[in-house]
Amino acid sequence: MKVLSVVGARPQFVKLAPVAQALARTGRVEHVIVHTGQHYDAKMSDVFFEDLAIPAPDVHLGVGSGSHGVQTGAMLTGLDPVLSEHLPDWVLVYGDTNSTLAAAVSAVKMHLPVAHLEAGLRSFNRRMPEEHNRVLTDHAADLLLAPTDEAMRHLTTEGLAERSVMVGDVMTDVCHLVRDKVADTPLADALDVTGFGDGLDLGQPFLLATIHRPDNTDTRDRLGAILDALRAAPAPVVLLAHPRLVAKAAEHGLDLVGGSLYSTSPLAYPQMVRAVMGAAGVVTDSGGLQKEAFLLGTPCTTIRPETEWVETLAGGWNVLDDDLTRLADVAVREAPIAPRGTPYGDGHTAERVAQVLLDRAR
Repeated sequence: MKVLSVVGARPQFVKLAPVAQALARTGRVEHVIVHTGQHYDAKMSDVFFEDLAIPAPDVHLGVGSGSHGVQTGAMLTGLDPVLSEHLPDWVLVYGDTNSTLAAAVSAVKMHLPVAHLEAGLRSFNRRMPEEHNRVLTDHAADLLLAPTDEAMRHLTTEGLAERSVMVGDVMTDVCHLVRDKVADTPLADALDVTGFGDGLDLGQPFLLATIHRPDNTDTRDRLGAILDALRAAPAPVVLLAHPRLVAKAAEHGLDLVGGSLYSTSPLAYPQMVRAVMGAAGVVTDSGGLQKEAFLLGTPCTTIRPETEWVETLAGGWNVLDDDLTRLADVAVREAPIAPRGTPYGDGHTAERVAQVLLDRAR
């Protein structure tokens, strides 16, 4: 059986890692990896393949940045000849990026079976490009691999139950594996603070933050309000500055430092996991980081009006604060007493994914 995985952004590389290993362990799968180049910065791309021991991509389209239409169109142009050459039994797409949608559209128009990993997530916020990507991909795909019971309910409501299989979340697989490997790593080795001026005492509570979504960065007023709130936070804030955030801040004439706010480059995945484990709290608008904080037992405050990962809200592990009125009071808070449970699976999702693909191959 031949599986062709299409990835292009940091969250997809993390999901690819356990899947690639599980497919290899079957001894029955030829796995072709296609990197669209949606994330082309080394810190957001190459380093993930190295740190997570993912085989080097067989094809790199090198698409790079651009508007949603330009980027997605370039991916479609690049993917058609690749799919024609390989004619896989499954085109496996991950998550909700432009790479996901482009691969699904290219494959279905060539009558190639599509499997969507992380199917069924819904924010019900149609301003989010990711929402359109995931909904359109789910309705085009032949096999929907759902991460949670909530995702299965959404798919059933949309009439997609017959194509859907509950497998769990592969992020749990890799997050727990990396957590165990870095647990004894000194925090200072994961989070270099030497460039932070007067320095940052990692022995004191600190917050780890990421901000990158268009609704939070595309206007000067909104991004300025978020940065002001972070500067006024009750503990130092280490902002992992996504390239998109750096570009938007420069465009708006805004600084990413000052007050409680320190800024540094994105971390490699193992270092990021260790930083989350050591932080007093996470402040983010990233779907993936909300879930990683939950899996690692770190309270999270999400700068959005909703979340796809509703399970993280149970017991107060994650708090939504879109209007920034609660940040000062909740960003640094005690971890909830309520048990988290295992809504995202048992750490063996990738094995189930590999078996389902084998069982359902045409």
